[in-house]
Amino acid sequence: MSLNLEQYVSEFSTQNINGEHLLQLDGSKLKALGMTSSQDRAIIKKKLKEMKVSLEKARKAQEKMEKQREKLRKKEQEQLQRRLKKTDKCSPDATEGANEQ
Repeated sequence: MSLNLEQYVSEFSTQNINGEHLLQLDGSKLKALGMTSSQDRAIIKKKLKEMKVSLEKARKAQEKMEKQREKLRKKEQEQLQRRLKKTDKCSPDATEGANEQ
């Protein structure tokens, strides 16, 4: 509707075309849905291409954030392990054992 193609809404609804299906449409499928105007198909295909590019950028950004979170988790885990090793070396139990020997 935002593309002023509301005449196709009823057919898209009847065919249960949702966002996921919409991204899979090509020229011939649009034609089969009753979109006889080549200009209308061109508008839809251009918008679909823009949407796919946006989705890909969002997916890559999500992957990048996940990698950064994983890197941070590993760094925090390493720091925690280092602290634990330091406390083990400095604990009274360890020094008592050394004094007894």
